[in-house]
Amino acid sequence: MHFSPSQANSLTHTHTSTMASTLSFCSLLVLALVLVAQSTHSAIIPEPKNSIAKHTPHPWSSHLTYIVQTNYLAKPSKFPTLDHWYTSMVPTTSSRILYTYGTVIHGFAVRLTEGEARRMSAVPGVTRVYKDRVYHTQTTRSPWFMGLHDDFGAWPDTEFGDGIIIGIIDTGIWPERASFNDTGLGPVRPTWRGKCVDAEGFNATLLCNNKLVGAKSFNINLPIPESDDPSPRDFVGHGTHVASTAAGAEVPSADLYGFSGGRASGVARNARIAMYKACIAGVGCLGSAVIAAIDAAVSDGVDLISISIGGAAADEPFYNDPIAVATFGAERRGVFVVLAGGNSGPTASTVSNVAPWMTTVGATTTDRVFPAKLRLGNGVVLTGQSLYSMKSKGTSMVRLVSSSCLENDLTPDKVMGKVVVCMLMAGARTGFYVERAGGAGMVSKQFMDRFHDAVMAVAFALPGVIISDTAGKKLDAYMSSTPYPVASLAFACETVTGENRAPMVSGFSSRGPSVLAPEILKPDVVAPGVNILGAWSGGVPPSGSDEDPRRVEFNIMSGTSMACPHVAGAAALIKKRHGDWSPAMVRSALMTTAGSLDKNSRNIVDSGTLDGALMDATPLAAGAGLVLPRLAMDPGLVYDARTEDYVNFLCTLNYTAEQMRQFAPEMSTGCGARTIPGGAANLNYPSLVVMFDRTNGGARTLTRTVRTVSTKPETYNVTFAAPEGVAVTVTPTTLEFKRKNQNLSYTVQFSILGKVRPPGTWDFGHISWENRKHRVRSPVAFNWQI
Repeated sequence: MHFSPSQANSLTHTHTSTMASTLSFCSLLVLALVLVAQSTHSAIIPEPKNSIAKHTPHPWSSHLTYIVQTNYLAKPSKFPTLDHWYTSMVPTTSSRILYTYGTVIHGFAVRLTEGEARRMSAVPGVTRVYKDRVYHTQTTRSPWFMGLHDDFGAWPDTEFGDGIIIGIIDTGIWPERASFNDTGLGPVRPTWRGKCVDAEGFNATLLCNNKLVGAKSFNINLPIPESDDPSPRDFVGHGTHVASTAAGAEVPSADLYGFSGGRASGVARNARIAMYKACIAGVGCLGSAVIAAIDAAVSDGVDLISISIGGAAADEPFYNDPIAVATFGAERRGVFVVLAGGNSGPTASTVSNVAPWMTTVGATTTDRVFPAKLRLGNGVVLTGQSLYSMKSKGTSMVRLVSSSCLENDLTPDKVMGKVVVCMLMAGARTGFYVERAGGAGMVSKQFMDRFHDAVMAVAFALPGVIISDTAGKKLDAYMSSTPYPVASLAFACETVTGENRAPMVSGFSSRGPSVLAPEILKPDVVAPGVNILGAWSGGVPPSGSDEDPRRVEFNIMSGTSMACPHVAGAAALIKKRHGDWSPAMVRSALMTTAGSLDKNSRNIVDSGTLDGALMDATPLAAGAGLVLPRLAMDPGLVYDARTEDYVNFLCTLNYTAEQMRQFAPEMSTGCGARTIPGGAANLNYPSLVVMFDRTNGGARTLTRTVRTVSTKPETYNVTFAAPEGVAVTVTPTTLEFKRKNQNLSYTVQFSILGKVRPPGTWDFGHISWENRKHRVRSPVAFNWQI
């Protein structure tokens, strides 16, 4: 294997992810405001805090952690076990091995100097040496918004996912929360091999139950900051929130100090949770720990894995991404893996976690908002969102002042008695700085969203509101038009449901096309990810600020991190009903039944700000659409793909024999003639991408195979939609299935008839196979490169 410092450095790219946590309490007591003053650390809104760098330094200096992937088939016979072999490779001057991997990949993690790592890469049997990297995390009403009902459909049909085990790889869990109560649940299945591991402050016997059936930490070998500990406990809040979103028990009355009140439930409320803590407060998620967690989860016997962390850089080859390699191993073992698509929207080609064996999720709004008003001195009223806890019909007019909102720019001489307008996006953590400097309030602009319905609601400690980019431009114009700009703030302290257009794709949700494999459409689907209420850690304040003394049972967060567990929960319901389905079949069911229309049967709108006019969300933003679990239980037809298909896909990318062995150690001679006829676009995926380029002369033919999962014979007829100037011919136009699990194939020829469009242009359509009972819809993306 080849190893170089430049190659190692390329593996340290990190994605800053964001999460928004919010708190509010409607009260008329001024004293209450002082007692519950709070801020929100948003991982979607990067707080302008001087001490936080984009790239988190590794906890060690001269010795860094490296992931050493081995080919277990190459173990010399003189070593009785793989562990003996691994030990022989490690220099005696280095620390002991941190983790060993033996399920989704083989190898170990160890601290080495750069020179030792280079020499390690030349050891016979070593497939690859990865320099460890830091990944970052990217959660009452949302299950119902997705169409789930207590009395009919997917929930009662699947016993609410009872018995399915979801592995969550995240920041840990706070097991005392009501969302993890096991009332009414029977024992975990006897084939379950996982367990809860005792640690200081974490009594596994007392804290784990028939809901929380596994809890392990993979940070025990690492230096832990004072803000965390090596137990499975969550001192960030993110993992607790994610776990409750996927599989939290029903909580009859949940809210965040009066906001978002109602019944709370995970999407698969009777599914079991196994938490694998691989992230450290203030540091992030080390790749070596994440891989150890994936390896353990698959070995323990989880049914699926939810990973709400950012992936490698958008242009990082799959063979350079250890999480892509590890999740390939999970898929090979039949484990469905769902990952967050990232929070770097609305810029194109920012979506991460794009391998075709991964299910990649984007984020949408729900039909719930928390409105607040900003009245400008010229009479214009701007609507934003806020969880500021003091009800007010309107403050007096106060002077507005612009600021970078960096801590050193928020000084009393500049902001005392004024409402601060942040030029950079800022959340409730910044509110503490503004309040400390004597500011009367603050306004933050969420530059990536056009509509106030899609901005994050933040529980400011002082009067504060977040407004959309559209409102922000009006505010900027007003402040430029007068030497003495003023405004007042009004807070209704209410939750408004059912009145806004929803869902919308959030501006922060990362967009396609994939840089690595543009012929695989990503993200796959979208799910609720804006202002989601979920359980919260008792070890960290809702704002994430060290100055915040409060603790809450539930918190409100935003991000594709929150969308991801919604899909994990939906997949758990499918696995309960169809336990023999492959991961690809589960993904197909989710995609081909997803909704492309909003709750009022209009097209889903994209709230991203790159285009000024009202614009429908394209598949590059929304994938196949909003996950609808009720329909996914009975999709009619599915598109299946197995390990062999993904190996052929990688061969189509012209990976070398050495690179292929990272995924399939048995491929000693490389791909040979293995490939996908017609290229990567012919992978049997539930979506289609048509690339018109000089090699095909404006004509492209794709082939797909569908399998019927219905018990009775069925006939399907095709319908399609394509851009103007593109001819579509489907052969055959009718598919007749006579028995369950029968496979039939079809081809689609796409041809340019009209004017050739500028290179780089994207347009969209769909193909649907339909009968009276089922509609199996696949989005189609067209790209012109001629």
